[in-house]
Amino acid sequence: MTASAPYDLLVIGGGINGAGIARDAAGRGLRVLLCEKGDLAEHTSSASTKLIHGGLRYLERYEFRLVREALAERERLMRLAPHIVWPLRFVLPHDAGLRPAWMLRLGLFLYDHLSRLRALPGSRSLRLTRDGVGAPLQPRLTRGFAYSDCWVEDSRLVVLNALDAVERGAVLRTRTAVESARREDGAWTATLYDTVTRRRDSVRAKVVVNAAGPWVGQTLLQTLSVEARPKVRLVKGSHIVVRRLYPGDQAYILQQPDRRIVFAIPYERDFTLIGTTDVPYEAGPGPVGISVEETRYLCACINRSFARSIGPDDVVWSFSGLRPLYDDAAESASAVTRDYVLDLETEGPPVLSVFGGKITTYRRLAEHVLEKLRPHLPDWKPAWTGQTPLPGGDMEEADFDRFLRRVAAQYPFLPEATARRLARAYGTRIARLLGDAASLADLGETFGGDLSAREVDYLVREERARTSDDILWRRSKLGLRTTRDEVARLGRYLSAAGLQRP
Repeated sequence: MTASAPYDLLVIGGGINGAGIARDAAGRGLRVLLCEKGDLAEHTSSASTKLIHGGLRYLERYEFRLVREALAERERLMRLAPHIVWPLRFVLPHDAGLRPAWMLRLGLFLYDHLSRLRALPGSRSLRLTRDGVGAPLQPRLTRGFAYSDCWVEDSRLVVLNALDAVERGAVLRTRTAVESARREDGAWTATLYDTVTRRRDSVRAKVVVNAAGPWVGQTLLQTLSVEARPKVRLVKGSHIVVRRLYPGDQAYILQQPDRRIVFAIPYERDFTLIGTTDVPYEAGPGPVGISVEETRYLCACINRSFARSIGPDDVVWSFSGLRPLYDDAAESASAVTRDYVLDLETEGPPVLSVFGGKITTYRRLAEHVLEKLRPHLPDWKPAWTGQTPLPGGDMEEADFDRFLRRVAAQYPFLPEATARRLARAYGTRIARLLGDAASLADLGETFGGDLSAREVDYLVREERARTSDDILWRRSKLGLRTTRDEVARLGRYLSAAGLQRP
């Protein structure tokens, strides 16, 4: 881009907020450049508890606006992305030593009624000694409640937003760091560094959106040389995955003596996802891992409520991420607000920084960002993302089960589990992936699980995947079913294509 033709927006950060902002802006006709120094969703956005939810526990802190907005977005995302967002029923056992039953009933009543739409079943009381969902729990837990929220494939949500942004005209540069940016001649001039080619170039933009997640403060101070006003508070959240703990599709939300809650959720058909922790993090932003103490804590949470005990040796995988929360001076990490704060600095060409937020409300956050930037950018089209499905989500009446039946009829050679996985991951774009395939052999070499060369090629071509981790842990979770030899073979395949270095 030349000085006379800058981008309207330079978005820094390829997590859910950056991708959502880029998509919304591109769809309104703005010229957008989205830069991510690693892979899409490589950090915080792929390390969530993978829920689209209103935030039942936020009611204790009277965050009614956040809960109401999140519940409205929950209903909307079920319609716009039915392949990667689907209903999940939660069981909340009542522990007599913790919150009283009347408080739980009141909270669930509010949760049911804060949303104007009721696409999901409401809450109800349970006799755990009579209901099958109580069977995995300890006998002392005799009463409970059930309510509804949604599951989301978090990293795929990011990828689909970024993909749609590109298809609407945005430029996406992954593995490209914004090294520095300065205000010059009424615009921002940014130096970009491509970590693959190791080349630098410059671009110009009218406005910078700093959606760098855990790096938001660092980006303001060091990259943009802007004094940071609001503060970011980093909180580490970790999860563990174990072999399936119980039968059924229900999830459990477990109260803890420290007043936190921990989820146990069916995961990837054969596993249970357990999380999350809330640990204050004082070091600088970067990759993080689970600690021994966090692993023990999550195991103890399960052992406090489930009949079956687990220990650290039962953990087959774990993941951790840093949540860049807005520092509201709360005493404990778990009490820090999950609401977002947008800070606009206009002493020269504007920069807007995103603090906090949760994956459920990313779409509304993007709309609010553009509302704040309206005085600083040319006229654009009205808000549109609330009615337009994400890529692959344009299925009749948002009915995934009906769509899956069509996939099974169209591709009868696919094993049932493979058909379901591909339909979930790609929705109506499964046809772009499978093309004219008429047999499993047409899909080419396999790399463990049911990952085929044709799927790998699609992920490289359409979704910017470059490495084994991009494919096995972010575009999918097939890493749970892949051996070291298979990972190495996938790496060699990517290297032969000039992507992953051996």
